Parts: sequence; C-alpha cells; structure tokens
Amino acid sequence: LNIPVFHDDQHGTAIVVLAGLINALKVVRKDKKKVKIVISGAGAAGTAVTKLLWQFGFNQIMVLDSRGLIYKNRPALNKYKKEIAEFTNRHREKGDLAQAIKSADVFIGVSRPNLLKPSMIKLMKNDAIVFALANPVPEIMPAIALAAGAKVVATGRSDFPNLRAAIVGKPH
Repeated sequence: LNIPVFHDDQHGTAIVVLAGLINALKVVRKDKKKVKIVISGAGAAGTAVTKLLWQFGFNQIMVLDSRGLIYKNRPALNKYKKEIAEFTNRHREKGDLAQAIKSADVFIGVSRPNLLKPSMIKLMKNDAIVFALANPVPEIMPAIALAAGAKVVATGRSDFPNLRAAIVGKPH
C-alpha cells in the first residue's frame, strides 16, 4: 500500500511487548542494556517485536524460528529473517531454544504452544521474565512458568492473569 498502515499482529504486539518489558524490568530491577532476550518466533509479530526492541536500545537479542537460532548467513533465510540477522545473535550461535535460553533474562514467545519447558526456565538468570504470548495456548502455562522460577509472567490471553512472583526478602 502507498499509505501508512497499522498492523495489529505486528505493530500492536511489538508496542505492547515493549511497554510490558519496560515495566517488567523495573519490577526485577534489571537494565535494558544488560539483559539477554530470547524471542521464539520469527513471523510477523516476532520480527516486529525484534525490530522495536532493538530500536529502543536492547542490544542482546537472539531470535529463533522453527529451524533454530537465526544468525547471519544461515542458509535459507527469507529477506525478513536476513534483515534481523544483521543485528541479532552477534556471536552467530547455533542451536535450539534449550541452547539459546541459557543465561537469558527474558523469553518472549510469539510462536507455538508448549514450547518452553520448566527445565528451560531453570537455565535462565534469576528473576527471569517470561512473556508466553502464543494463542490460544501459550508457550508455557503461567502457573508452570512461575513454579519453574520465572518472576514476571505475561500471556497473550485476556482470560489468564498476568503474574509477578513475590520477591519478598530477596536483595535487590
């Protein structure tokens, strides 16, 4: 089109993820310049989220599609994935979600149901943030994510609560 268009799946999701992430980082007292973000899903929503987070100043972003981590010069990338490969996964790491999630501060899922396992959350840094946004079934159910150690959990469904685990007595 030759007119500006707001695409809810892309722009709407990206804006809400950015707003939620800004607030989640305040809750867990982490700095945007130091957090490692893993994004599962490289479709319309995932690429838009990736671009907006990058433009806002997050600089440690890794993105996965159904074939694993996206990295510069990975074979068979479409033009959208090639574009995000230019500024994400700077060390060109390869592997699946279990590899990428190690020492991550943030997981953002815009992919498929039941992808994130409790064992993977345990590999993340303390006070992990999990945005499991797949609909109608998220990458991990909120209560399971909290039980596995996530401190802030958000979903893409209005009938699930967005949660924060109690951080009582922990030094900040």
